[in-house]
Amino acid sequence: MSIAEKLARERRARLAAERLLEQKQRELFAANSQLSHHARKLSDQIVEQRHGLEEARHEAESLKGQNSRYQYDLERANVEAEIAQRRLWEAIETIEDGFAVFDADLRLVTANRAYRGLFGAHRDFGVGSDYDSILAAFGEAGLGDMGEETVQDWYHEMIARLGRDEIEPTIVSLSDGRHIKLIDRRGEAGDLVSMALDITDAVAREAELEEARVRAEAANRAKSAFLANMSHEIRTPMNGVVGMAELLCDSELNEEQRLFAETIKSSGEALLAIINDVLDYSKIEAEKLKLYPEPFDLERCLHEVMLLLQPAARDKGIKLLVDFDLFLPTRYVGDKGRIRQILTNLIGNAVKFTAAGHVLTRIVGIDCPDGRFDLHITVEDTGIGIPADFIDHVFGEFNQVEDQSNRKFEGTGLGLAISRQLVELMGGTIWVDSEPGQGSCFGFRITLAAAEPRDPIDRPERPILLKRALIVDDVQLNRVILERQLETYGLEVTMCNTAAEALRTASAQPFDVILTDHEMPDMTGPALAAALRSAGIDAPIVLLSSDPAAADGASAGLAAVLCKPILRRDLFRALEDLSYPSADEPARAGLDASAPADAGGRQMRVLAAEDNRTNQLVFRKMVADFDIDLTFACNGREAVEKWRSFKPDLIFMDISMPEMDGREAARKIRAIEAEQGLPKVPIVALTAHVMEGDREAVSAAGIDEYLTKPLKKVAISSKIDAYCPSSARPAQDWAARLGPA
Repeated sequence: MSIAEKLARERRARLAAERLLEQKQRELFAANSQLSHHARKLSDQIVEQRHGLEEARHEAESLKGQNSRYQYDLERANVEAEIAQRRLWEAIETIEDGFAVFDADLRLVTANRAYRGLFGAHRDFGVGSDYDSILAAFGEAGLGDMGEETVQDWYHEMIARLGRDEIEPTIVSLSDGRHIKLIDRRGEAGDLVSMALDITDAVAREAELEEARVRAEAANRAKSAFLANMSHEIRTPMNGVVGMAELLCDSELNEEQRLFAETIKSSGEALLAIINDVLDYSKIEAEKLKLYPEPFDLERCLHEVMLLLQPAARDKGIKLLVDFDLFLPTRYVGDKGRIRQILTNLIGNAVKFTAAGHVLTRIVGIDCPDGRFDLHITVEDTGIGIPADFIDHVFGEFNQVEDQSNRKFEGTGLGLAISRQLVELMGGTIWVDSEPGQGSCFGFRITLAAAEPRDPIDRPERPILLKRALIVDDVQLNRVILERQLETYGLEVTMCNTAAEALRTASAQPFDVILTDHEMPDMTGPALAAALRSAGIDAPIVLLSSDPAAADGASAGLAAVLCKPILRRDLFRALEDLSYPSADEPARAGLDASAPADAGGRQMRVLAAEDNRTNQLVFRKMVADFDIDLTFACNGREAVEKWRSFKPDLIFMDISMPEMDGREAARKIRAIEAEQGLPKVPIVALTAHVMEGDREAVSAAGIDEYLTKPLKKVAISSKIDAYCPSSARPAQDWAARLGPA
């Protein structure tokens, strides 16, 4: 082989070796790169693992700290719970009442010392004791008076009560005088919480209070009985005093004798007013005064009060005026007697403390959505007035305005206090406005339901035909009130304040009616009527008078006489009579013609049951002018017998009588009437008892009405007239019945 070939072969071998070397280098580089990559990856994993281990170590340390804190908190909570539990049980152990907890199987879980020691040291109940053993301990301790119930019955009842949805407390009375009140309640898990209260002291106090209440009620009954008996004992002789004085005043007396008789009468009535005030105040103080609502005519009630006070006002020259809102109804539902008492107190005080001028009673009001009326009633006077520093005390008990201006006025000082209590009892308010020397205004507000009109006058069917009216009165307030009333009926009104002015006015223009006051400074009403007739004026003249005796002059040129204050009903009737004279005259003629016919009937039979001879005499004298057949019974038994034989049309029955009282007699009569189907005879009680419950007792006995002693002739007359049967002739003389009462 040549050198060239050898060189070429070596060259080729060297090239192949170089190529192999390059390949191995490349493979080594690739392996190094891969090894470097794995090294880096492994390094990263080592770093990550090291970081994870670090975090795990930190977390483990954190958990170890939290566990220490939790363990500390738990230990502290346990300590606090132990302290709270110890304090709770110390508190439970401190209380004197027993406390225990039973599980659902009624076994004692825990109990305080008071509960465990209920039965003394020899019976100390421990944990696990059942409820039955406690009940047995009660039985061993001895139960108190159980009536007809046995210990076994009591045991079964005590177990049965625990099974009820609501466990009622029960009281266990022990023979040693203790009283244990058991209060049991179920928990949500069925546990029973039980309390045992020793109420021995409370029971003793309750017994003492009950005994005190019984004594107080007995004392109150004794007080009421004493007041009732005293009222009866005082009123019975006062009936004779006042009644005889009234009869004496109606007889022929000289001036001095009349003064003596009227003094006896007024003094007796003043004493009765004081008795009534004291009795009313005692009933109000004991909260036993009740109201008796019934339909009544407020305007007529006010009119009756005015008539009662008219003589006192007339003696002092005081005008009594009434301003009743024309748009208000007159009939309401309320306690007429108490409202009348309030009006009498307020108007009576106004008359008493007024020396000159007038007393005006004004009634206004508004209707409420419920059909009732909010009434404002005021009494205004021109009297002495009340100083500002006394106004706040004027409605107090036994208070009066004590100064030099009124030391001469008498009274108990209870009238306004009673009025305030009555108004408040009716749900109203009372007030006063006053200025010394100028007068006072007392007012009260009450809300009453309206009653249906009883009289067609409240709803007139025939219009008033008169067109023009002349009013003659020296008091402007009187003229204004009457003007409003007449304008309501459509009349055109002219007013004059003197008789001379009235003569000039009536001569200058025609009038359909002339209304004149009775007592005027320049000329009286009858004298003015005579002067008008002399002047050729023939218009009807109506006299307005506060003196009922003025009715005697009705025939002297007067068309009518109206008593002041004037009722709207009376004014309407007078205007209606003047509007329809032709229709009215036959009716009057018929009345006159009927009088003789009535006179031909039988007498009305009246039975009066009264055991007191003086009261019999007073009653007989009061009805002496009546056309009646009167007989007396001295007790209730005799009254029943005479009712059978005498067959009276009306019975006046005294309540307090021997052998049989008036209530029992009335019940016996009503029972016989019901048994035999007889018509009911009217029975009117005569009683000196005015305490609470008397009205109910009288009504329950079947008695229709009652009159309180001392009796008044006008009250007896009204009952006789009201119950006079159609088969009997009128009990009073015809002319007397048409005249003033």
